[in-house]
Formats: sequence, C-alpha cells, structure tokens
Amino acid sequence: MRKVQHARQGRISASARGFTLIETALATIIIGTGVLAIVSAHQAFFKQNEWSTHASTGQRLGNEIRELTLHLPRHDPVTGTSYWGPEPTEFDVEDFDDLDDFDGEDGDGVTFSAALGNGPISALGYPMTDMAGWSQRVFVENVDPFDLTTIVADGLSDMVRVRVIVEYQGGADDAPREITRVTWIAPG
Repeated sequence: MRKVQHARQGRISASARGFTLIETALATIIIGTGVLAIVSAHQAFFKQNEWSTHASTGQRLGNEIRELTLHLPRHDPVTGTSYWGPEPTEFDVEDFDDLDDFDGEDGDGVTFSAALGNGPISALGYPMTDMAGWSQRVFVENVDPFDLTTIVADGLSDMVRVRVIVEYQGGADDAPREITRVTWIAPG
C-alpha cells in the first residue's frame, strides 16, 4: 500500500511542476497571434473610418458648389453666349454671375483650395476655414442635348454640364487624390 501511495505522490508532484518550455512557447505563439489579429483589425477599422469621413466631406464640398450655382443663369445676362468664362471684370467667385464663369479663363476649370488661399468654398461663396488639403475643381461644359456624354464647343448648346472634382492631399500624400465627383446638368 505504501508503494501505491508513493506512486500517486510521484504523479502528483510531476504534474505540479509547472509548464514545460514547449508549452510556454506554444502559449506565447497563440497569444502573439491573437494580439496581431487585434492590431490588424484595429488598423483596418481605422482606414475604413478615415475613408468614410473623407467620402462624406468630399460629397459635402461638391454639393456646396452645386448649391452656390443652383440659381445662376447658364450664360452671362449681359454678354450671353458670346463670351465663355469669366468676363474681364470678374476676378473671383464674388463677381461670378453665371455658370460659364466657373469654367475659368482658358476652359480649364476653376480651383478653390486652401493651398491657393481661396477655398474650398461654401454655398455662400466664402472660403471655409480648417479645410487644409481639400480642393474643389469646377468644370462647366456644353454638351450635346441628345448625348449628354458628348462635349461640344463652348456656347454651341443650351445644355450645360457642371462637374465638381473634390480632392484631398494629406500630409503623407505625394499628390492630391480624388475623393468624389459631383456632376449635374444645369436647369434651363
């Protein structure tokens, strides 16, 4: 009977010794893998959250231009379709009195950005503060009334399409990246 008790005591003491080196290494690998998975999931969540924030801000900035131009005539009230782009006396957004003024002097659009010091602009035409890195590029184009994807020469059509491209350039970005586009046909 003493031998049985002694054998049981030997088994008990052998199992009470603690973890082996292999068990400890295996536990470390399992816990490390779990921590890496949590960090990876957190990083993916952060990127998704950043994207959705930029998408909503971009949509808002595009719609600010739409609201600003909503009630403007397509062509200048004085010069009509004979002059495309801002007239010689129109220097900034406060002077713009028709849609074609937003196409710029050379038809290459107008840009409003914090980097240029003139934007991005609100629906009231004022530059918004605390919008570093954001820009709004506005293009106004005459389009074929039977095919709205076909651009025609300035002043040759009553159909006017306005495109606003909203871009963002963060501190770590090499170049601005397009966030959204807002496009509409101006009401007649």
